[in-house]
Amino acid sequence: MSRAGGGWNRGRMLAAGEAGQEPAAPCCPEGGDRVKNAEEKSDMSIAALVGSDQLTQDGDDDELLLSVSAFIEKEVGSDLKSLKKLGKLIEKMTEDKIKLEEQVLTISSEIPKRIQSALKDAEESKQVLNQFLEQEAPLFSSITSHLLTAQPWMDDLGAMITQIEEIEQHLTYLKWVSQIEELSDNIQQYLMTNNVPEAASILVTMTELDIKLQESSCTHLLSFVRATVKFWHKILKDKLTSDFEEILAQLHWPFITHTQSQAVGINWPAGAPEIYGTLETLFCQLLKLQASDELLTEQKQLPEKYSLPECPSVILPIQIMLTPLQKRFKYHFRGSRQTNVISKPEWYLAQVLMWIGSHAHFLDEKIQPILDKAGCAVNARLEFSRGLVMLILEKLASDIPCLLYDDNLFCHLVDEVLLFERELHSVHGYPSTFASCMHILSEETCFQRWLTVERKFALQKMDSMLSSEAVWVSQYKDITDVDEMKVPDCAEVFMTLLLVITDRYKNLPTAPRKLQFLELQKDLVDDFRIRLTQVMKEETRAPLDFRYCAILNAVNYISTVLADWADNVFFLQLQQAALEVFAENNALSKLQLGQLASMESSVFDDMINLLERLKLDMLTRQVDHVFREVKDAAKLYKKERWLSLPSQCEQAVMSLSSSACPLLLTLRDRLLQLEQQLCFSLFRVFWQMLVEKLDMYIYQEIILANHFNEGGAAQLQFDMTRNLFPLFSHYCKRPENYFKHVKEACIILNLNIGSALLLKDVLQSASEHLSATAALNEVGIYKLAQQDVEILLNLRTNWPNTGK
Repeated sequence: MSRAGGGWNRGRMLAAGEAGQEPAAPCCPEGGDRVKNAEEKSDMSIAALVGSDQLTQDGDDDELLLSVSAFIEKEVGSDLKSLKKLGKLIEKMTEDKIKLEEQVLTISSEIPKRIQSALKDAEESKQVLNQFLEQEAPLFSSITSHLLTAQPWMDDLGAMITQIEEIEQHLTYLKWVSQIEELSDNIQQYLMTNNVPEAASILVTMTELDIKLQESSCTHLLSFVRATVKFWHKILKDKLTSDFEEILAQLHWPFITHTQSQAVGINWPAGAPEIYGTLETLFCQLLKLQASDELLTEQKQLPEKYSLPECPSVILPIQIMLTPLQKRFKYHFRGSRQTNVISKPEWYLAQVLMWIGSHAHFLDEKIQPILDKAGCAVNARLEFSRGLVMLILEKLASDIPCLLYDDNLFCHLVDEVLLFERELHSVHGYPSTFASCMHILSEETCFQRWLTVERKFALQKMDSMLSSEAVWVSQYKDITDVDEMKVPDCAEVFMTLLLVITDRYKNLPTAPRKLQFLELQKDLVDDFRIRLTQVMKEETRAPLDFRYCAILNAVNYISTVLADWADNVFFLQLQQAALEVFAENNALSKLQLGQLASMESSVFDDMINLLERLKLDMLTRQVDHVFREVKDAAKLYKKERWLSLPSQCEQAVMSLSSSACPLLLTLRDRLLQLEQQLCFSLFRVFWQMLVEKLDMYIYQEIILANHFNEGGAAQLQFDMTRNLFPLFSHYCKRPENYFKHVKEACIILNLNIGSALLLKDVLQSASEHLSATAALNEVGIYKLAQQDVEILLNLRTNWPNTGK
């Protein structure tokens, strides 16, 4: 009824909308039959109309019909009472239609007016444009005529401007010359009145002008300025240097011994405050000459092959303070004096360290405050040290080529230089960013020779070390707390050798040089591993002997130490440097680069993997050897008559099977022996590997190979739980958890008859794996599979006779 009513409503509304007429008001109930007939006819006619429209209209009309139907459905719905709304709804729709028609008429009447207005505006624009075009022709002609008339004037004016610019340049040139001459005259006047500080200040101004003119193309002007600066700089420098050296002499500079430097601090010379005041004045005046000194003096540089870092020259007053020490150094260590011995580099290295130490207090207490007061960001002691270190670098650069191919002399030189560097950095705080001896040792020829010598002496050390029997004994064997890893002396010495090499190269200035030394260390580790493998192969017939165990402990120790080193900050930095080098050279796959970058791998991974493989191989040999001995000792136990042993109730006290004694004694002796000879971590791996094999052997070769009566099953359980398992209780809390097969097999064999029958029934009737697993778990079976349990149940002979 509701659907019919809804259809009638939609049809009626649609017909009314299309015809533009108001539908009749709903009839009263008394005329229901006639109304119903009229409704049916109306529905049929409307449906016919709509059908014919759908045949002729396109998709948009279909959407319109759907939207109209939806609108009527929303407003009227399926309730007949709501048909009362149709009248008002049609009135509203009619009003809306009239409004829309009025809007359409209004718009259609306005459009022609707008078009006419636009056409009018276009016509006016066209007229204005034509006027402009008419004015353009005479104007263009007038401009052209004017330009032709003015061209001679322009040419004359251009020539005059060029002359003016040239005159201005000349005037500027003369102004510069005049300014320089004026400054020069001022310096002369100040010097004549002995006003050196003002003369130095004027020289600073002149030096600034020289620097400003560097980009000028006036070569003669540049030469004039430079010559003037040089002239006055030399005069002022000579005068101030002479006065400064005189003051230093009154202070007994330089302090050749440490005692002398202390004496200056304790016993000041007469008139000390006045002397130090003059010292400060002269020092500050010399500082003013620093800019001109750098401009005029070409800094002495070592060849580029040494790749020294760029540093400004030592400040002028410190240079003057260094002069007497430089003379002494050259006199003793660069000439034909007996102190200049190429085989004694420690002489000049120690001398420089002594000079730095003996002058440090004076520089910190007297010179540094002057620099701070003058606003000079220089550390007096480091500046002084830098000047002395340059003497060392020049000396090394000249001496190294002479002893490059004498291994002993070269090695001695490197050792002394490294000791010097260590004290220079640690004691005197010399920064790693300054030029140092490591830059000289990093020069290609010298560095390759250094690598060769390091390799040679390391290999010699390894040869001599492994030729002695004592190297397999730990030097801490009598100290239990220290000797936890039972490290043989050879492994300890070898890792100390690697550590010393690390200390020697860790202060190298560049990462590529450090990486080359790292490769040397890895080569030495590999070489030592090969040597240990060779010695091990000689001992394979007796893998439980002391030497074999010592080799295994050595391999384990080296692997452990390398793994610790991999987390060291120094080696992590090398790993990052290696990552950058490999990425540049495409030397590794993306996976390997990713592992290095994410720290999943380390620089020692290849070595550690090889050592771990060797360790596992040696442990496996030991386990196999002990296992063979245990199997030989278990032959009688395998043949035990498990089928005919008396039950537990027939025995007063359960005791160990006599046939199991050789097995347990062999096992006990070997465990004690290897516990004493192997370090804790290795022994733990050993006994766990052995237990795994022993568990499977007893399960497969003894249990599955026999049938058990009640007494046999009880005896087996007693042998295992009260004798075999306790052998390992010293090494773990629950040893039975390592004998899962044996433990669970004993549980199955010793189940009471009722539980065994019930379990057998459940396993045979279980349709799902889960129910069988639950049943097994209930009796304590977690490792064995269902089929294994069924086999074990069938090994029992004490089943009741059911007549089946």
